[in-house]
Amino acid sequence: MPQPTYLLALDQGTSSSRSIVFDPSGRTVAMAQKELTQIYPQPGWVEHDALEIWRIQLATAKEALAKAGITAAQVKAVGITNQRETTVVWNRKTGVPIHHAIVWQDRRAEPTCVELRARGLADTIRDKTGLLVDAYFSGTKLKWILDNVPGARAQAANGELAFGTIDSWLIWQLTEGRVHVTDVSNASRTMLFNVHTNRWDEDLLAALDIPASLMPTVQPSASLFGEVAPALLGHAIPIGGVAGDQQSALFGQACFKAGMVKNTYGTGCFMLMHTGNTFQTSENGLITTSAAQTTVKPEFALEGSVFVGGAVVQWLRDGLHAIQGSGEVQSLAQSVPDSGGVIVVPAFTGLGAPYWKPDARGSITGLTRGSTLAHIARAALESIAFQSAALLQAMSRDAVRAGGAQVSELRVDGGACVNDLLMQFQADLLGIPVVRPAVTETTALGAAYLAGLTTGVYAGTSELTDLWKAERRFLPTLAPARAKELMDRWEHAVRQTTL
Repeated sequence: MPQPTYLLALDQGTSSSRSIVFDPSGRTVAMAQKELTQIYPQPGWVEHDALEIWRIQLATAKEALAKAGITAAQVKAVGITNQRETTVVWNRKTGVPIHHAIVWQDRRAEPTCVELRARGLADTIRDKTGLLVDAYFSGTKLKWILDNVPGARAQAANGELAFGTIDSWLIWQLTEGRVHVTDVSNASRTMLFNVHTNRWDEDLLAALDIPASLMPTVQPSASLFGEVAPALLGHAIPIGGVAGDQQSALFGQACFKAGMVKNTYGTGCFMLMHTGNTFQTSENGLITTSAAQTTVKPEFALEGSVFVGGAVVQWLRDGLHAIQGSGEVQSLAQSVPDSGGVIVVPAFTGLGAPYWKPDARGSITGLTRGSTLAHIARAALESIAFQSAALLQAMSRDAVRAGGAQVSELRVDGGACVNDLLMQFQADLLGIPVVRPAVTETTALGAAYLAGLTTGVYAGTSELTDLWKAERRFLPTLAPARAKELMDRWEHAVRQTTL
């Protein structure tokens, strides 16, 4: 039998599920992907069918192995990365969710957040978890399910229910209900986890009336999380790495040292700066989160989250019908020399960092009689870069305040980073190089690397640093004064999104 040499990454995202087979050098051998149904019960609510997530994820894993021409016996380990704050509660006996998964974008728990702030808990929550009180995070979504699904409170009190973010849900299914576990990076997104002690916080659980029996066991991101049941893929495979998608991308980008920054351009945009073992709070609207950890010693990152990044391109396609496929947006945007003064602020579900305006709604400003769909498309694309620039500027201010240096480059990944027009505009706004790696699937790659570290494929992170290679560097071409003028116009448009 061939020696197991491949790594299989399960990448469960907001809009799709993917499985990627990597060889030990980090090269993509095969990939399979399927779109996920988006459920919108009412404005501001977003749900997924967790059973569909599981079916699709398993199907893509089988397809990726088949495309690679290998069997499960040739896979050394499985790594899992996932959309993070999305919340699932299921019955421990049946394995059936008691409600649709509530997606990270969902805003229904805002009344609970208002209550937590009114009770004076915001500072305590930030000190313990690094997070701002916001409906974005899992804890208030979990409370909503317990409060609104008939019988859920009684079942939870009897120990009949399990809570998990998507990683926990997939591990439960992959191990056929034998393992209920998560990693520190996903746990740190719940608003219930003390990132200093790496434990669930009893006071925070009590504040949201959540029984501790619901919670998964928390482990380092690179550790053994059980084995895939042999019947599922044809052979038992160790699950050796788990990390929330953004921490996984930070790891896959080989950002292991304090001061290194990456931005992922997906459905949303997520920028993380590694801060090493230092728990650094932001004075500029960012949050502190646990980085993917290879040991029990806490590691941290500053993070800013843009709620609507690449999703604005989906809106152009499905809402405005400006394009038929997402790949057409660059050519449409390039059909005009600039946005013609049009600015799109895609605050469809509020604005995330550094603004934190849950009541903001999308706007298009600067329209004239000469404005066309092409101008709107270009402005929509540029909105991704504007929001990311606001994040990095906030991050740089925090880094300098903490005694660090200005950020010298931005490593990028995610689906929209292949758009050269967007990446060049991003470099122009920031005034620093934007670096696209040879392997842009860094979210999945991070999970594969974590699994490889656990199972001895790699000796340490220095080996992973050597594997990282740049594909293209976008250098700024815009005068700093012009970049500032554009950012000022953007900030003015943001101020107009709330009345």
